[in-house]
Amino acid sequence: MTVARSISVHGIVQGVGFRPFIFRLARSHCLNGWVCNGYGGVDVHLEGDEAHFEAFLRDLTREAPAAAKIGGIRVLECEATGLQEFSIRDSRCDGRPAVTISPDLAICEQCRAELFDPEDPRSGYPYINCTNCGPRYSVIESLPYDRSNTTMKGWALDAFCMAQFHNVRDRRFHAQPVACAACGPHYRLELPRATIQRDALSVERTAHLLRTGAIVAIKGLGGYHLACDARNARAVGSLRKRKDRKEKPFAVMARGLDVARIFVELSPEAERLLTSAARPIVLAPAKALLPEVAPDNDELGIMLPYTGLHHLLFAAGAPDVLVMTSGNRSSEPIAYEDSIARESLSGIADALLVGERPIARRVDDSVVRAGAFGPVILRRSRGYAPAAVTAIPASQPILALGADLKNSVTLVIDGQAFVSQHIGDLDQYESLKSYKETVRDLSSMYELDWEKLIVVHDKHPQYASTNYALALPAAQKIDVQHHRAHIASVLAEKRAWEKHVVGVSFDGAGFGDDGTIWGGEFFVGSLKDGFERMLHLRRAVLAGGDAAARYPVQCAAGFLAQIEGLPDLTAPPFQFPDRYLASLLLVQKGVQAFETTSAGRLFDVAAALIGFTRHISFEGQAAMWLEHLARRAQAGDSYPFLIRGDELDFRPLLEAVVTDRIRGCDPTKIARAFHLAVARGIGEAALMLCEIHQIDTVVLSGGVFQNELLLENLRSMPALRSIAMWTNSAVPPNDGGVSLGQAAIAAIGLEGPHA
Repeated sequence: MTVARSISVHGIVQGVGFRPFIFRLARSHCLNGWVCNGYGGVDVHLEGDEAHFEAFLRDLTREAPAAAKIGGIRVLECEATGLQEFSIRDSRCDGRPAVTISPDLAICEQCRAELFDPEDPRSGYPYINCTNCGPRYSVIESLPYDRSNTTMKGWALDAFCMAQFHNVRDRRFHAQPVACAACGPHYRLELPRATIQRDALSVERTAHLLRTGAIVAIKGLGGYHLACDARNARAVGSLRKRKDRKEKPFAVMARGLDVARIFVELSPEAERLLTSAARPIVLAPAKALLPEVAPDNDELGIMLPYTGLHHLLFAAGAPDVLVMTSGNRSSEPIAYEDSIARESLSGIADALLVGERPIARRVDDSVVRAGAFGPVILRRSRGYAPAAVTAIPASQPILALGADLKNSVTLVIDGQAFVSQHIGDLDQYESLKSYKETVRDLSSMYELDWEKLIVVHDKHPQYASTNYALALPAAQKIDVQHHRAHIASVLAEKRAWEKHVVGVSFDGAGFGDDGTIWGGEFFVGSLKDGFERMLHLRRAVLAGGDAAARYPVQCAAGFLAQIEGLPDLTAPPFQFPDRYLASLLLVQKGVQAFETTSAGRLFDVAAALIGFTRHISFEGQAAMWLEHLARRAQAGDSYPFLIRGDELDFRPLLEAVVTDRIRGCDPTKIARAFHLAVARGIGEAALMLCEIHQIDTVVLSGGVFQNELLLENLRSMPALRSIAMWTNSAVPPNDGGVSLGQAAIAAIGLEGPHA
């Protein structure tokens, strides 16, 4: 008996060879009908025998393309129309877009083989791609995903590419960015006094420049990189000076896995991340020294080639490990437009390797780690964004605008939470401009109706993101407290809407309910019932407010003012500079002094006492320095970090650090004891709250929990083995995950409880 079914498939199903897959699958099961891209995903109409239909549904999930990610399948009965074949139809444009856009994908093995096959028409072609790999998010201008809606629309397919595009048995069947050397875009090398036009010659000359110590700006998938020989200390030092990036670690790209293993320790999980289709930067313990690349750091961020151009550069003789850092000046967003790159990178790069294919939007490299609680994304961008990270129950569209540091934006459409690429810190004009562009980009792509949109923002009244939110037209605007959003981001990933947890939110700063600066908070509650603050770090004073985050000794003044009997900290072994005394005077007079419970600043104080007395040149530097110092010592005794009433009292902890410094103890052992003390303090406080409130799960989120040693210490505590500990995975624990938490809190508050 002939039956007919209408199927809607949601998830990452556009731009990954899904329609050709459906075409072949339907034919193999003797089913007629059609498939097309729709605004919600992929739509399928099937007619045929019932048994064949059941087999089709079974194989649909079993045999889907590797790059696809099915989020849901809806099947409805419909009327048969007597179709006699199966076809791919033009995209449907009815309704508002809700499809999950595929992230950019690393070059597949088949394309890489063709790249170096002299008999293949695409041999040596830098823009080689197919339905299994290549650009997606970085070239899509609007939905649905068709070539006419991408930055490839200006290049008409030649007969060779057209034949593959329409051949159902070819892996380039309906591959939208497909091109070849005869019909597609090319690369050229722009030198101060000449331009080299041909792909092969441009690549060869670029490889030569890199071998001889030059710095080259290279256009990639989502923007420009600044590249140089990672083994050449002079070249790396020159890049630091020109880019004004004093000490922040550079990421490197290794020619292959064999080279990567020379420079970092790779666990099986780290290796899986490194070789995944996302091809992120993976943070791993360093094995070999690369002078100037990652000063005062025991970790190295490393990635593998992910475009045809990268592989061609290494094959042409480029050094086997390259510094590959964002093409920008310090603190600015990555350059992705050619004219801007020429202007902003002209004083940094000796040459520009420019690709003709326009980039629709800037997309940085992602940064991940194989952590103590599993893989964690520290910067979510290329390879991951803008895929839906979870399903959030919401009948209205929600736009959550995040925080001002490490900003990301989350859009909830038809219950899917799309998290944008990493945008950056909004205190910089260009980053703020990029932020507004991202919001406009999402609103345009998904055709948002502002009159029905819920806008969510941070509670801080002076955040740039808050001010931007308040100026937007929207049906409703909701503010969400920063640290509750951190906890909510983990629960949103887990889809735990009613789960009661103890939430630990440790970071640098966030606007609290009482108008002070929070950052060391313990909550009890759920997304359904809300989160009540139960315990926090003892209050200290920040001299100069946010400015103290740039000077650890300035932080120290407000924390140490509460401790009696301190020695002269301007004398050895501490040797605090004059800024400490000036800051202490502000604290004592109560001038420009602000209360805080910031755990991030507590780490800065410990770093200052142990020896980091200079200003920081990038966010989190002092805490990173402290962690890597601690890793050089074996675990020993812990310092006291005591619960007193509703506070974790840092005074005995800092007194112990001061005492051991005066005694001449090894700084690495002091740093290790400090980390163990913080872990035990968190663990004991969380366990106490679990016992009081009969809770079995602790959630950890906030920038402090990027500290892997702290997480390792928490995971190894015997007392905590009876409870579950949840951390972020799909979004960063830092402020890059705040927008997801904001969206979840707003959705559950609007919709009520959900299972």
